Amino acid sequence: MVTDGAATEAARVLIAADKFKGSLTAVQVAERVTAGLRRIVPEAAVETLPVADGGDGTVAAAVAAGFERREVRVTGPLGDELTAAFALRDGTAVVEMAEASGLQCLPDGVFAPLTATTYGSGELLRAALDAGARVIVFGVGGSATTDGGAGMLAALGARFLDAAGQPVGPGGGGLRDLATADLSGLDERLARTEIVLASDVDNPLTGPKGAPAVYGPQKGASPEDVATLDAALAHYATVLEAAIGSRAADLALSPGAGAAGGIGYGALVGLGAGFRPGIEVMLDVLGFADALSRATLVITGEGSLDEQTLHGKAPAGVAAAARARHIEVIAVCGRLTLPPEALGRAGIRRAYALSGLEPDPAVSMAQAGPLLERLATEIARDFLL
Repeated sequence: MVTDGAATEAARVLIAADKFKGSLTAVQVAERVTAGLRRIVPEAAVETLPVADGGDGTVAAAVAAGFERREVRVTGPLGDELTAAFALRDGTAVVEMAEASGLQCLPDGVFAPLTATTYGSGELLRAALDAGARVIVFGVGGSATTDGGAGMLAALGARFLDAAGQPVGPGGGGLRDLATADLSGLDERLARTEIVLASDVDNPLTGPKGAPAVYGPQKGASPEDVATLDAALAHYATVLEAAIGSRAADLALSPGAGAAGGIGYGALVGLGAGFRPGIEVMLDVLGFADALSRATLVITGEGSLDEQTLHGKAPAGVAAAARARHIEVIAVCGRLTLPPEALGRAGIRRAYALSGLEPDPAVSMAQAGPLLERLATEIARDFLL
């Protein structure tokens, strides 16, 4: 174990940090921290393993770990065509719904809370099946959508029809007109594929803690829109219950059903997915255990270390795994709101924040790279010398 000021000639550092959203990718965080450490200790043994918790940046983390990046043209959340990517290695695909249906796919300032569709996420899953994937890790988060995964399922062969026998409109708003659901046409390869729903969200589909109420406002939903979407998703679950039985109603209440605007529900009810906390899944997929076995000090982090971090975000998952091996963990972040006691309970020895060097958030985000290198020099002085 590394201690402050102690000589640690054989220190082996593992950098396993998530992105600083809006400033640095997880890969860039690792590069900047490495540069800062080696500015003070040029011979420092550093291994990097960018991580993600299933949300945006998950495919990039997989590619950095050696997966092959595959690109495909899919339908964006507004119905326009865009290029999205998934990652593939040895029959395992990492698919990130935000690549096809995320807020990052929307023009600045444009939201479509009632009509944004997950159809492109279904196309992305189909592309992974076409590429021969036998296991699909489906990372969900950062969505622009609240359609319960209906668009995704439609892209994979399901049919959602109104009273006139016509397909309902896109998005959660279209589900108000849903009369019948038919999942019999779903791609038969799904039954032979292990699908893991990777998310840090354990909300149910509807209700006060459901997808529309909790996450709808982030996607531009007004209070009236939230009420409309909540009612539409409840109706959607009722129609699915009539189509496939009580399992549809049970799954609407299960953890993860409300993930990414309810796409979690679509994955559980239609794809036979199993739910696991996103960071646990990704650490397994990325080979974190092997990398951790070579480390004596771990540096993790994300843009904001706050109360949400403690509930399934990447730094908490990294710290828990390292603590189980009795390996010290340091965190870097843009902003820190957790007190030392909370960090300690999470297994994080100390946190270094960019805000400690630059209090102006706009400047801190714009200069995140150089500031992070400076923080890393402090870490090197405190823990590597």
